[in-house]
Amino acid sequence: MKKLFVVSDYNKKSEMIRSKLLKKTKNNPIKKSDIIVVIGGDGFMLQTLKKFYKFKKYFYGINSGDYGFLMNKFHEKKILKNISKTDLIKISPLQMVVKNKNGKFKKSIAINEVSILRQSRQAAFISIKNGSKNIIKKLRGDGLLVCTPAGSTAYNLSVHGPILNLNSNKLAISPVSPFRPRRWKGKVVSNKSKIIIKNLNPKKRPISAVADNVEVRNATEIKISENKKIIFNLLYNKNKSIEKKIKIEQLRKEVGKS
Repeated sequence: MKKLFVVSDYNKKSEMIRSKLLKKTKNNPIKKSDIIVVIGGDGFMLQTLKKFYKFKKYFYGINSGDYGFLMNKFHEKKILKNISKTDLIKISPLQMVVKNKNGKFKKSIAINEVSILRQSRQAAFISIKNGSKNIIKKLRGDGLLVCTPAGSTAYNLSVHGPILNLNSNKLAISPVSPFRPRRWKGKVVSNKSKIIIKNLNPKKRPISAVADNVEVRNATEIKISENKKIIFNLLYNKNKSIEKKIKIEQLRKEVGKS
């Protein structure tokens, strides 16, 4: 059996699962562990990945939240067997670099998406480039998302963005309530893209940039690209990987269209 380091969210269900797991196995120090077991929901998993990725461990999530897209189901009798027999999925996050109105820079990574959102009652007024090429010169609306394949079934799907296959080597740019151009549906780009978003009217129309759960307010320029130097090793129960879950969501979307 691999050595486990167990971390759980602060709620009754998570603590109950943690207690049952630790009756069956020892909680090792993180540096001596092989696998970090994360008990909680998707949000807690995102926090934990960002907190511990530098240890270069494997992550196995146990869902105690709602949907748990990044997580595995809890099976008390099979818990150790499930952890020992898994499929490995490797993903890399987005790197967000934000310049605010004071000229200061803030960096953060995003496993699901970077959200650019209006900060006031005024619609956002932004431009979007891929390197030196314009994707859209002027977009008015509530904002937009840049998401990874792993995040394409989260907030991105809620704003009618495309679902990306995990091995597609693509990123999705999806508008949030676009006003002008009203019918712009977004764009799918290569994961090698260097996306630059500028606020065209920062004084009147402030925007914030959010990397998963890290927010930078009063952003004037946001640069987004995939950080291939960071790799998250996610473990899933056999035939229950995130890749399978993405395919299920694609089928659901196709059924919804018909």
